[in-house]
Amino acid sequence: MIIDDITKNLGDKADFYLKHQCKTIAKERLHLPGPDFVDRIFAPSNRNNRVLNNLNWMHNTGRLAGTGYLSILPVDQGIEHSGGASFAKNPDYFDSENIVKLALEGGCNAVASTFGVLASVSRKYASKIPFLVKINHNQILTFPNQFDQVMYGTVKDAYEMGAAAVGATIYFGSEESNRQITEVANAFALAHEYGMATVLWCYLRNNAFKKDKDYHVSADLTGQANHLGTTIQADIIKQKLPENNGGYTALQMGDSSYGKIDKRVYTELTSDHPIDLTRYQVANCYMGRAGLINSGGASGAHDFQEAVMTAVINKRAGGTGLISGRKAFQRPMAEGIKLLNTVQDVYLCKEVTVA
Repeated sequence: MIIDDITKNLGDKADFYLKHQCKTIAKERLHLPGPDFVDRIFAPSNRNNRVLNNLNWMHNTGRLAGTGYLSILPVDQGIEHSGGASFAKNPDYFDSENIVKLALEGGCNAVASTFGVLASVSRKYASKIPFLVKINHNQILTFPNQFDQVMYGTVKDAYEMGAAAVGATIYFGSEESNRQITEVANAFALAHEYGMATVLWCYLRNNAFKKDKDYHVSADLTGQANHLGTTIQADIIKQKLPENNGGYTALQMGDSSYGKIDKRVYTELTSDHPIDLTRYQVANCYMGRAGLINSGGASGAHDFQEAVMTAVINKRAGGTGLISGRKAFQRPMAEGIKLLNTVQDVYLCKEVTVA
């Protein structure tokens, strides 16, 4: 019955997403999610036993426990999008406890939020669901708006509240990116010492990336951001779903000699299909050794259909799951739980296979 609901949500695009076969990078070359993912991928690495324990905890919590897939609720938008813009649709989520309750009752593997949100309820909930503490943010109260990720607390703070993992954002391509890379790399190294897993939001930010298309979501540029994120030892990579390709070539037009690229990225390693574009993102995560979770995007009129589509693309590309926030918390809790469960059903459905 689950596959029928998935097909219904995909509508006339069902065959386009569910029957596509990837002819670019074969699935046999990937390290795919599975019940043994932590033992198979992370146990041979330099991660210590405490990191392995927390990764196992995340992989064995919620409705997706034991599958190798992850469903994470992220609610840090109160800083980056303002509390009013984020919670006006449902003021209940100004109360930090309701954020954690939604993740728990929605069957998530973890809840990702700010130092303030998670610390305010840590003694009650840190032992019940893995906490993923977001350690840096971009605040947009400065006038005019500035776009820079700055630290809001320490790795030790996250450890002492009982967090299983820390998360951070790097704006790759921005003027501040070198400082952010250094800060986050050092923070992730310390987090691993403390035994916490690491999750990196690998976002692009540069006005020059907007030309004939918005190349902030191009497969080639986001793929390289993923590759850099995996280089600083992020255990999980969070990335926006790719919507186009050719960012490098667009930026190299005219007198520009931006970056380096091989044309085979466009002719052999990708196609125009969303699953193939996302497969290239997975490939840049060391062929899936770092799990790729895609973001659910903003809330709108077709949230359930869009969430199912994103989950199907991520799973069939070889990804590890979905991190969906606004689509879930900007509605009554019962509906938010239903949306999270609908996403999770895609990963539980055996008929939705890796392309």
